[in-house]
Amino acid sequence: MTGDLDSTRWNQIQALFHEAADLPSGQQNAFLKNACGDDRALMAELRAMLEEDSRHTSVLDRGMAEAARHMAGPAAPTSFRFQEFHPYRIQELVGEGGMGVVYRAEREDLGSSVAIKILRDAWLSPARRERFLSEQRTLAQLNHPAIARLYDANTLADGTPWFAMEYVDGEPLTEYCWKRGSSVRERLRLFRSVCEAVQYAHGLAIIHRDLKPSNILVKADGTARLLDFGIAKHLDGAGPQADETRTGLRLMTPAYAAPEQIRGERTGVHTDVYALGVVLYELLAGRLPFDLSERTPGEAERIIAEQQAEKPSAVARRAALVPELAARAAVAGRTSWMDLDVLCLTAMQKEPARRYRSVEALIRDIDHYLKGEPLEARPDSVRYRMGKFVRRHRRSVSAAVAMCALVAGLVVFFTVRLATARNRALAQAVRAQRIQQFMLDLFDRGDPTAGPAEGLRAVTLVDRGVQEAHALDREPEVQAALYQTLGTIYQKLGNLRRADALLSLALERHRAIFGPEHPEVAANLVALAQLRVDQARLDDAEKLAREGLAMSRRVLAPDDPALARAEIAMGRVLENRGEYKKAIAVLDRAVSIASAPGGSQADLAAAIFELASTEFYDGNYPASDALNRRVLAMHRQLYGAGHPLIAGDLLNLAAIQTNLGHYEEAEKLDRQALAINRAWYGNDHPETGASLNYLGQALVFEGRYDEAKTILQQSLEIQERVFGPVHQRVAVALNELGLLALKRGNLDDAEARFRRAVNVDRAVYGDKHPETAIETANLATVYLQKKQYALAERLFRQVIATDRLTLPPGHLNLGIAELKLGRTLLRERRYREAESHELAGYQIISRLGSPSISWLQIAHKDLATLYDELGQPEKAALYRGK
Repeated sequence: MTGDLDSTRWNQIQALFHEAADLPSGQQNAFLKNACGDDRALMAELRAMLEEDSRHTSVLDRGMAEAARHMAGPAAPTSFRFQEFHPYRIQELVGEGGMGVVYRAEREDLGSSVAIKILRDAWLSPARRERFLSEQRTLAQLNHPAIARLYDANTLADGTPWFAMEYVDGEPLTEYCWKRGSSVRERLRLFRSVCEAVQYAHGLAIIHRDLKPSNILVKADGTARLLDFGIAKHLDGAGPQADETRTGLRLMTPAYAAPEQIRGERTGVHTDVYALGVVLYELLAGRLPFDLSERTPGEAERIIAEQQAEKPSAVARRAALVPELAARAAVAGRTSWMDLDVLCLTAMQKEPARRYRSVEALIRDIDHYLKGEPLEARPDSVRYRMGKFVRRHRRSVSAAVAMCALVAGLVVFFTVRLATARNRALAQAVRAQRIQQFMLDLFDRGDPTAGPAEGLRAVTLVDRGVQEAHALDREPEVQAALYQTLGTIYQKLGNLRRADALLSLALERHRAIFGPEHPEVAANLVALAQLRVDQARLDDAEKLAREGLAMSRRVLAPDDPALARAEIAMGRVLENRGEYKKAIAVLDRAVSIASAPGGSQADLAAAIFELASTEFYDGNYPASDALNRRVLAMHRQLYGAGHPLIAGDLLNLAAIQTNLGHYEEAEKLDRQALAINRAWYGNDHPETGASLNYLGQALVFEGRYDEAKTILQQSLEIQERVFGPVHQRVAVALNELGLLALKRGNLDDAEARFRRAVNVDRAVYGDKHPETAIETANLATVYLQKKQYALAERLFRQVIATDRLTLPPGHLNLGIAELKLGRTLLRERRYREAESHELAGYQIISRLGSPSISWLQIAHKDLATLYDELGQPEKAALYRGK
């Protein structure tokens, strides 16, 4: 316990020393008083360290900033020449911060300017070195036009890290706008570009945590660059220590820090949203929302956590800083300023849950303001919406002022129209509230003293919900919506029969209520199409998906999130049919729709997930891997680390590693996915079964056959129990058990497994499908092992014909089929025929797989044998040596 306390104390002293040492000597005393408070021992310790530091004369003892000055100055020692930054040459000091010094440098060979950032005193603080390296790793992931790019990274001879990044010759955001007298719209558009950069970083699960105008530079061409990810944090990788806060080591700028950041609580997307709100406040009001000058850390914390900011409109009007807005307010009333107040103060809410839920939501409201539309963040009212309408159509309304009768008619017309829209919205809100109350009542049956029992199972609640929904005949819209919701839940629970009954009933009710053409009907058709895919009824799934997508395009706006969901369903159907190129085109559209302003991050993640899966089946492993990693970060940000969607992402990544021959990495990912699905669904759910199947596959490739057999048998039993004997998931489980039997030499067992898998796939997909081809190739392999060469050859040729028809030319499955046919011909001593197929397969597999992949090893062995038989020992030796 004493050691922990000493370590904490030392970390505190070390951090405060470095911060004080960075300051001019005249400012150090004030800093120490604020930082140390009543801790006299801490004050004395720091004063002694600073005094000792001031006496040191060597370059190393002066700190990295002084070392860098010697390097840049004419009297630089020979040991610190500019060549240490080759190919960059230091030109001038740009600035100094708490952990580094920044120089402008020139690349000697290209003549281009870069910013060189050097970590000061790296040898004194491993923590500083790690934060600096973290900044390098973070910047390396970021590729956005509004984020300064990382060019290079290295270390000096003494181990001091440095990196070269884009040099941004610009002014801080606020200074740029005020010097030029930018209009409010210009400021908002510039601010919006910054928000887009932050949103991009959030999409990679990176939060900045120190957003402020000095980290947002605007170039002469009017484009902004976001700088300094030095304290950025990965949302998906931050363990408990990442959120610890030590006195004097809160890496942030207090004036822009959120209350939770000041208190040392967990940070997240909402932290950056708050800082953006402060930046916008300063852009509009001309000053910060809180005056923290000459405040102690405790006082600053209380102000930020408890004090409400004055409306930026009041500050700006009082200071007459924004004449453009003042004039506009005189003409159009207070609503323009009110909207700007809402934008700022919603982002700056004390409680994270009351802020904009994401930067994307903030961007949407900026767009609404710029278009003169109602904001999402303010209460809805007829007066508010009418005011927006009048401002968007000012010329038309002004021209009609002279015609009082016409004006009165217009007012009545639009009032009625708005009232109708309001009533519709209210009805939807009431229905949503009614559904919410209905779901809550499932837990207590109306008895407020009866909380849900610990053993209460989700399926019990859903069953209870169906019984209650049947009694809602007097509320048909609520009833139909509940049928669809409960049906989808049954689908996720693996009870496809009950899901089918409820979704079909919901479609019937929606058509009776709304007619044959309505958004609710379209959504229901899409939901049924997704269910049909799970049921392996692909003809019905395609019909429903096409009908739902066509209706969605007719009744929805082009950027409606429901349209993205319809495109996703269509893409999933095409993917399961093996029409991968068509599926990719459809899913690209879904991603585009879901990426539009106002779109849902959950829908965007769903579209990217399906696109990643389709790219995998099409053999494009690098694209699939990149997409899967992107969606994994999104899902972790949206749902946390233990959600089953995370498991799906991990299984996809594992499948790629398996096909590339990285079996141990695949096993690790499969086990993580299995743990998530078991915790979420239990042991008997089909998703748990799928996780078991993938894990068993990895174990087979690793040669751990006994362990694999138990796991694969469990998977088959789960899938047969849920889906029945004829389903694609059953075929997948049978295939893996067949491969295990083949590896062990149990050829009769392998033949039975593969033959049944082929029959299932033919029933589900037909003969000309990649999945049918996989099982057929495995069955042919059994005949090859049994030396039934003619039968094996015939089946392999069928497989190659199907693969050439349905897969791209360089697909791994085609390469394996070519190798297998070549091996069959080799056994039949048809060496010249065998050579062409062996080489065709080898060329494909050698491009895609690692040296450890089993098929590459088989190809080497077969080609060596082939050339021995052909009397070409040089070629045989070439392959035998690999």
